[in-house]
Amino acid sequence: MPTRDTLYFDAVLHPHRSLSPTGFVVLMAGVGTISFAAGLFFLLHGAWPVLGFFGLDVALIFLAFRLNFRSGKQFETLTLDRRALELRRVAPNGGETAWRFEPYWARVTLDNDGRLHLVSRGRDVTFGAFLNDEERESLRDALTAALYGWRHRPEAV
Repeated sequence: MPTRDTLYFDAVLHPHRSLSPTGFVVLMAGVGTISFAAGLFFLLHGAWPVLGFFGLDVALIFLAFRLNFRSGKQFETLTLDRRALELRRVAPNGGETAWRFEPYWARVTLDNDGRLHLVSRGRDVTFGAFLNDEERESLRDALTAALYGWRHRPEAV
């Protein structure tokens, strides 16, 4: 017989980041070197203001990647145990929001725009927004199967 802590579903969802921290350093070194060389060329030919614009480009690229890495710190967890289905969202700044659903009434839907929803008794929470279409469909199918298994477990009868 399952214990109180039996998990029927447990998933942690993270946004995909294809560039590693080492790759970021290599990329920024390359961009910085090329921008400095090009800026130096213009400086030596009397167009000194261009050097500042090359520096601004490097700074903006650096800032864009830092913001992208920061947003990659967010994650969501889905946990289905004997008592509840819980969705927990952790923002990049560490702020946390959690929703609890009665598993018997919970449904997972994928709308026409490709967004995943947990729906139960008038509540509708969108989740997994950073996943690609294939991952969303796979997650919907897996969570739907887990909810079905939860509803048809032996101690539920």
